[in-house]
Amino acid sequence: MPAEDDEPLVRAGLSAVLGAQPDIEVVGEAADGAAVLPLVRRLRPDVVAMDVRMPLMDGIEATRLLLRTVPDPPKILVVTTFDNDEYVYGALRAGADGFLKRSRPAEIAHAVRLIAEGESLLFPAAVRAPAAEYGNRDARAAPERAALTQRESAVLRLMARGLSNAEIAAELVVGAETVKTHVSAVLAKLGARDRTQAMIAAYEPGFVAPSVQAR
Repeated sequence: MPAEDDEPLVRAGLSAVLGAQPDIEVVGEAADGAAVLPLVRRLRPDVVAMDVRMPLMDGIEATRLLLRTVPDPPKILVVTTFDNDEYVYGALRAGADGFLKRSRPAEIAHAVRLIAEGESLLFPAAVRAPAAEYGNRDARAAPERAALTQRESAVLRLMARGLSNAEIAAELVVGAETVKTHVSAVLAKLGARDRTQAMIAAYEPGFVAPSVQAR
């Protein structure tokens, strides 16, 4: 798993933390976003831990190019020490699967596992305000134009609150497989890569108001 960060000591520390896990193998490192694509093409990792601030090419552009040009791209986890919502939001909008800010080693390892398993590691509150401030209100993936059914719209609103499939099932009093089917339909209709992108598509055009309470 490549680990990206512009500070060699931080990058080395992150690699050491992840490499010490029995179920995680660090297969490469890069100090700049421009080096990410060739490294990913050669090593084919499952997850990339990406910093948003790097020289020459930042993590946002590296994420965008990676997902656009690499067949069957890896999952991308944004790991940053910068408390800047615009950076994080830009990376998520570019296609990152989740993010961590100022996290402990155990949290980073846990996040890598979640991302590798196909879960999106996202905190709704971190998307709501940036979406209102930086989001594109004319987003092409607006749910109102995606022909969502009434139930699919309800599922998307609950996804935007950060609820898991099991929690959505309990909220709507339906089976977990039914929710899974609805989530898949929502992603397909929105053209969203994952739950993170669906959440952004919900908040950006105002389909879900930023004031909605999220866990």
